[in-house]
Amino acid sequence: MLKSLLAASKWLANYTSAFIIGIAILTFFLPNLFHWVSGHTQTAILGLIMLTMGLTLTTDDFKILARRPLDIFIGACAQFIIMPCVAYLLVKVFHLEPALAIGILLVGCCPGGVSSNIMSFLCHGDVAFSVGMTCASTILAPVMTPLLMQLTAGQIVEIDTVGMFLNILIVTILPVSLGCFLNYLYSKRSFFPTMRALMPGLSVICLACIVGGVISAVRDELVERGLLLFLWTFSVVLCHNTLGYVLGWLAGRAAKFNTAKKRTISIEVGMQNAGLATNLAFVFFVSQPLAVLPCAISCAWHSISGTLLAGIYLHYDAWKEHHKGPSFQKE
Repeated sequence: MLKSLLAASKWLANYTSAFIIGIAILTFFLPNLFHWVSGHTQTAILGLIMLTMGLTLTTDDFKILARRPLDIFIGACAQFIIMPCVAYLLVKVFHLEPALAIGILLVGCCPGGVSSNIMSFLCHGDVAFSVGMTCASTILAPVMTPLLMQLTAGQIVEIDTVGMFLNILIVTILPVSLGCFLNYLYSKRSFFPTMRALMPGLSVICLACIVGGVISAVRDELVERGLLLFLWTFSVVLCHNTLGYVLGWLAGRAAKFNTAKKRTISIEVGMQNAGLATNLAFVFFVSQPLAVLPCAISCAWHSISGTLLAGIYLHYDAWKEHHKGPSFQKE
């Protein structure tokens, strides 16, 4: 039984994008399947995702924040400047209606995604730097996300900054802290490595539930307004995510980072915690139900694009080694 669960967890981690897309399609045709994922239930599921993140973090991961303060500072500035600014620009360029504007701004103002560390590992990035950036942006999120939403979306809708601060604190900082504490207490126990190996699969299932809940909520409006609404929203998400990767890489270049760190900051900036954005849209913008649509599309697309980008980096390494000798990874 345990071997089957471990194999399932590994499969889900390897095929996250396909699984989430499959759940989204299934929910579209069976909208009641995830109708239960809303309100406090969705908040609890997101908290569980953040708990799984905490269980994979050790005290050494947090020491990175002290050992590499300049790198982390540059990464955090890039995270919370580039993505909100790009989202705000896209709102203006695409002339987005208020609900969709709120959704993409939420994605832009949230911290880095929890799967960005895996993508950095896959493309031979600086994993320690990736973990440090994720920790830093998550710690800063309760303050930065409400503040940035007030600055970028305050003219569109009233922002409950205090409520948003408390919500992010509850669904991110507390579960991550609990996970780290459990890791500290039980990391040397024989059962703990097995439990941690199950966490990626559990995280993917939880993320799929959140996406399914969103599709259930917006399905009727999607049907009513047709394919054009989905394609229009996806175009915005695609531009936001791609520009995040490009500008993140350019920020690393401006900071004179080596190749591994440039790849990492690119992925960290481009991949957002869209699950958190989805929860915030559900809780704080009930009057704008379509605000969850850009968040849900981002949940699925960021996993796909992150995998694609990691693959592009690896193919470039292989091409470079084949044509010009040793890989430029040694820069």
